[in-house]
Amino acid sequence: MITFLIVSIITAVHASSPSWLNIGSGEFNDCKSAKGFSVGQVRLCQVYSDHMEGVSAGASAGLLECKHQFNNRRWNCSTVDDSSVFGPLNTIGSRESAFIHAVMAAGITHAIGRRCRDGQLSSCSCSRAGRPKDLHNQWIWGGCGDNLEYGYKFTQSFVDVRERERRYRRGSVEHGRALMNLHNNEAGRRAVIKMSKVTCKCHGVSGSCSLITCWQQLSTFREIGDYIMDKYDGATEVKVNTRGKLQIKDPRFGLPTPNDLIYIDESPNYCVANPSLGSLGTQGRICNRTSQGMDGCNLMCCGRGYNTRKVSIGERCDCAFHWCCYVKCNQCFKTVDIHSCK
Repeated sequence: MITFLIVSIITAVHASSPSWLNIGSGEFNDCKSAKGFSVGQVRLCQVYSDHMEGVSAGASAGLLECKHQFNNRRWNCSTVDDSSVFGPLNTIGSRESAFIHAVMAAGITHAIGRRCRDGQLSSCSCSRAGRPKDLHNQWIWGGCGDNLEYGYKFTQSFVDVRERERRYRRGSVEHGRALMNLHNNEAGRRAVIKMSKVTCKCHGVSGSCSLITCWQQLSTFREIGDYIMDKYDGATEVKVNTRGKLQIKDPRFGLPTPNDLIYIDESPNYCVANPSLGSLGTQGRICNRTSQGMDGCNLMCCGRGYNTRKVSIGERCDCAFHWCCYVKCNQCFKTVDIHSCK
């Protein structure tokens, strides 16, 4: 029996559908009972039931990374209190939706690849990636690396199946969103591969390093999240042409690569609360009075101004080491200004 933090991952892309991500908790007993799973996902769940805990953990990591990356932005990866998680917001083909798809796909790829290495899955093990051409000739390739290849392939099957099993009218809004989602899913998986690295370890008596073994290793998910966030900032706006293909909306910009994010719709105005879109607005958000960035009061508050209040904060101070062996500190208080948007 698997305890799920996240019981379904990618769901509908119809404009009328609530979202593509449903989050919940509880005991998971049957793949068919997982809310939001498509027919294809149910089948894969039944075949790869031991993978579902990794799917859950990866999607959870993706959501946490989204909240971290957007912490100081007008939209702070806010979720709503229903099964759609992001509410109607994810029915818009915006930059934010592009990021969500990419980071969730990356999270699952990362989690499955690591579980292969750790021997937690029956259908995979350590990486069988080929030896890098630029690796030193005397170094041994063959440590137990993270299985990025398997993580990529499984995630591609599980996450993309929902888009691929649906049939849309060519050139329709739904067809365009499906193509956009598939592209951004791929960009998320590629981010995991792109950020992977070769790690080596010395072996020998007293650290003599007479033998060096190397293997493939995943980067931290924070590094991957930073990479995807850079792609979010440079995302390309596209449209669906008459042939049912995506093309750049403004020909002055370069073609996006499979590593880049794309979006179809402009982002909503996140300045004010809009329940119909699931946007919470920025009223009451903490801002930085001296910052010129997105966390600054000018941008965060959308020109509405901000309120300032004084808050007393306790912290450890005057710490001293006592023999033997503990550190004793006093509790000091200081008054700071907290600024929040009107």
